[in-house]
Amino acid sequence: MSTFLGQLYESHHRQRRNSGDFVFVPERIPLFQEAIGQGRHVLDLGCRSGALARHFLDGNEVVGVDVDRAALAKAEQLGITPVVADVDEPLPLDSEKFDVVVAGELLEHVRFPRALVAEVRRVLRQGGVFVGSVPNAFRVQNRLRFVRGLQPDKDPTHLHMFTPADIRALLADFTGVRITPLGGRYRRLHARLLAQDLAFSAIRRA
Repeated sequence: MSTFLGQLYESHHRQRRNSGDFVFVPERIPLFQEAIGQGRHVLDLGCRSGALARHFLDGNEVVGVDVDRAALAKAEQLGITPVVADVDEPLPLDSEKFDVVVAGELLEHVRFPRALVAEVRRVLRQGGVFVGSVPNAFRVQNRLRFVRGLQPDKDPTHLHMFTPADIRALLADFTGVRITPLGGRYRRLHARLLAQDLAFSAIRRA
């Protein structure tokens, strides 16, 4: 299954996103850097070529998980320790091993987000940080597409659509949950309806 998914995502990344480079809202970078800090053992889930992880590599030990072997090979060149794995399966990693787990633009792609979040909690040390982001699926642009009879989300690899309430429900076993709307030219007018992304951070409780 992992081999098939790897081939699927490698093809998808190559065709749509410049050979697997991570597409992200620039405002996400300082938010992630602040949440992660330095001197940490970091797990980057769905790290692809490391285009996001490169921004928090300095001063940290980073392990990257992905099914796309070609993208992981690029991440390894940056100094990321690669692990080929399907995040919809139990992670091949020890419990309470990491200080931080990152999931940038990942939860919308997996079949069972709740199971993955449980795995995140398992591999995090007590007091560890879970930081990530998902598309703001119910922003105005997507709602207008739906009204026009179009799919609200054009990415065929997206399996879930999240609201802030959905994120909070997923993180019910964490504490200190923060959700920050990011991106979008007119976000300041109405963040919930106009932001491009929803970034989040939370802390693993005992």
